[in-house]
Amino acid sequence: MSTPMSGPGPEPGPEPDPARSLWPEPGPQERFSLRDRTDLATIAAVVVLVFTNLSNNRWFNSWGLLTGVLTIAVLGGLVHWAGGGWRDLGLARDTLARGAVWALAIVGVIGVVYLGAALLPLTRDLFSDQRNNALTAGGLAAKVLFYVPFGTVLLEEFAFRGTLYGLIGRRHGVIWATGVSSFLFGLWHILPSLHLSTEKPALTPLFGSSPVGAIVADAAAVLFTGLSGVVFCELRRRSSSLLAPMGLHWATNALGYIAGYATAHLH
Repeated sequence: MSTPMSGPGPEPGPEPDPARSLWPEPGPQERFSLRDRTDLATIAAVVVLVFTNLSNNRWFNSWGLLTGVLTIAVLGGLVHWAGGGWRDLGLARDTLARGAVWALAIVGVIGVVYLGAALLPLTRDLFSDQRNNALTAGGLAAKVLFYVPFGTVLLEEFAFRGTLYGLIGRRHGVIWATGVSSFLFGLWHILPSLHLSTEKPALTPLFGSSPVGAIVADAAAVLFTGLSGVVFCELRRRSSSLLAPMGLHWATNALGYIAGYATAHLH
């Protein structure tokens, strides 16, 4: 007995699109896909940071800490809206211990380097800064323990190595995340560095006190901080934690204040 021939089977479905599985299309109640929201959140974060920079350096200088807190809250909300979480910010719970070890080690290394530089007459004047000539011991403690970690380090690291690095990295990878966030980190320092050539006595002989010298010194500061941003990003990548670049950032700033205060009083 011959068996009846079966009809043709169902047509195979399309192969799944890996990109679509990572970036699902918006549902019926959603206006934007995760891809769109990530792009929009990145643009919004840059706009927020422009206003924060102007506020801290031009409009409301004395409200810097409050502005920083509000900025961090807004940036965190943008990351959440884009579908991100603590890992995108470099603050996942399972990376905190590793990041803390990195941070402590970095602080130790910077401390040794700064101590050596402060003791050598050739490099001692690098710590001199007219903005801190009248700094008292109490003012120094406030800067090192409060204003630097909460007014500078937390805001800038959360913004550039947390929010921007995380959002751009999700869409374009580590290289783009490092390059763009570091470039913007350099631009962030344009306004704070406008009078650097006259405020840092060690730089005045090099750049002079003319407007042209001020512009060149400012450009050099932007370039330097942009390159520093690359180092910060690499620390974030290697440690998988925001705590590592935060440690380096705090050490270079806070220990610089301590070294400047110590060398001034040694004279």
